[in-house]
Amino acid sequence: MKTITIEELLQLDQDTITVLDVRPADAYTRGSVPGAISIPLAEVEERMEELPKEKPVYVLCHTGEWSVDAVYELEAAGYDAANIEGGYRSFLRKKLSEFVQDENTTGEKQKEIERSIIKKFRKGIWRKFTKGIREYDLIQDGDKIAVCISGGKDSMLMAKLFQELLKHGKANFELVFLVMNPGYNEDNWKIIQDNAKVLGIPLTVFETQIFDTVADIDKNPCYLCARMRRGYLYSHAKELGCNKIALGHHFDDVIETILMGMFYGGKVETMMPKLHSQNFEGMELIRPMYLIKEDDIIAWRDYNQLNFIQCACRFTENCVSCGGGRGSKRDEMKELIKEFRKQGDIIEKNIFRSVHNVNLRTIIGYHKDDMEYNFLDDYNERGK
Repeated sequence: MKTITIEELLQLDQDTITVLDVRPADAYTRGSVPGAISIPLAEVEERMEELPKEKPVYVLCHTGEWSVDAVYELEAAGYDAANIEGGYRSFLRKKLSEFVQDENTTGEKQKEIERSIIKKFRKGIWRKFTKGIREYDLIQDGDKIAVCISGGKDSMLMAKLFQELLKHGKANFELVFLVMNPGYNEDNWKIIQDNAKVLGIPLTVFETQIFDTVADIDKNPCYLCARMRRGYLYSHAKELGCNKIALGHHFDDVIETILMGMFYGGKVETMMPKLHSQNFEGMELIRPMYLIKEDDIIAWRDYNQLNFIQCACRFTENCVSCGGGRGSKRDEMKELIKEFRKQGDIIEKNIFRSVHNVNLRTIIGYHKDDMEYNFLDDYNERGK
């Protein structure tokens, strides 16, 4: 199978080649290699006649792995096809690296991003961020908060929101922008660092080998990875003198968790806006984006033409980014909520409100720590 690097591809005359982007249509819409055409991977076989046979076809996915299947299909049909090494991720890494070399351009971009938070996205993002902090009492005087950055859109926006809060709110707390490298590949790690430069976020970095540790785990590797990452973040934040870690979970994460608990756990519970750590004394977890909808985060990202990594571990990055199978329980909830939204926003609002307004008189049973209650326990007394 023929291959080509991004650097080599960009040297070619675009009029003499075809670049085929096989990522999902929404990923292509957010950005692609110049001149690329979009045919999602699942549609390549039935739509390949749209591609001119007289030109070589260079196939692009997110990482350069799923596109291999399309190359083989095209070769079998008589096309001169080649795979683009590293995929769109390599292209993004290259363009970001070039962009951050110009300090003036980077500085202007940072100002535009900050203005968009306070002005264009004031209602959907900024006000909901500050409301969540007030409503759930997330920040106190003297706090030192480790803002945990994974490199995705949610945590990167959270970091900017905290910076803006220090500018426009009460500067009664300290921030550390904490990034753990659990074993990212070179492209993803470079993208995280360059995005931080574009956004003006000073990173505090530490290394772990979590991805290698869970690589051979067959059962629930994602659960183990998440638990290990959380533990390392707590531990390192405490070493830095922090008393809180902030995570970028948002409104959609909250209502998805409620539905997952009901449908698959047979219980009513939610993702709390703040929690005391059970294993790290004096440490607390806060979720300041609790009221912000994911659609508003996506709109902010796309308005500012930003590109962030998704989950970058070896288990999920290909299936999520390149159009492979989804199928997690959380993905199911996302699709269900998408259907609810077609009828308006009242259903998602009521799912969220339901855990704020529990009527214990109409609950069959509940438990708190070691205490359990069943409505029969005092049923007769209530009727007297």
